[in-house]
Amino acid sequence: FFYSFVTMTKLFTVLLASSCLAVSAFGPTASKTRTSSSPALVSGLRKTGTADSSVLFRDASVTRGGAVPGWAAYNDALDKSPLPTKALTSLFGWALGDLLAQIFITGGAFDMKRFITLSIFGLIYHGPSGHFFYNWLDSKIEGTGGKDVFMKVAIDQVLWCPIFMTVFFTYLGLVNGDSLATIGTKIKTDLLTACQGSWKVWPFVHAINFKFISTKHRLVFINGVQIAFNMFLSLIGSKK
Repeated sequence: FFYSFVTMTKLFTVLLASSCLAVSAFGPTASKTRTSSSPALVSGLRKTGTADSSVLFRDASVTRGGAVPGWAAYNDALDKSPLPTKALTSLFGWALGDLLAQIFITGGAFDMKRFITLSIFGLIYHGPSGHFFYNWLDSKIEGTGGKDVFMKVAIDQVLWCPIFMTVFFTYLGLVNGDSLATIGTKIKTDLLTACQGSWKVWPFVHAINFKFISTKHRLVFINGVQIAFNMFLSLIGSKK
């Protein structure tokens, strides 16, 4: 667990914005130093059609434009300790996302309780549940073709999204000391609205996720997009 924490600290810059992911995938080509393994990786993905390898997340040793700092160590941690590493990934993602939201969207005095509450949720539920859910989903639907991606997105948004939102509202209610009746009312009132908000953004994100991202990298991609999405909302909200 300590090893995963160290490697996650090295990778923290990756979660500052999803642009880091684009750099690792589409950065400028290094002259005369790039090996032929990148085309081979793409070719292999096209032949197998599985989610075992990523076109966007290349081997850190041959990443075009230079490897993202800490990327190799992070991948090593994913292989050795996937569950705690993904839990810490979501901890950093939710912590940074709420930090940016409080600074740029809500403003006012910093709400430390909210910050800690959401960070812990990322650690104990978002990361672990995402680990098991996406592993299960990829084991049942292994392809990356259009039909396979559509089925994965549909399952994620129709089945997983309501479950996730229900757990989220329940967790927040329990932390705030609300009664079960109050939590139930909250779910009945806001669940559909929360899911509708998700359906406006995440189907497109997950189409990219399930098409191009490997199973082990799904959560870091999701957290990176979530942070970028929060930053986008802050810019829209600051317009006069």
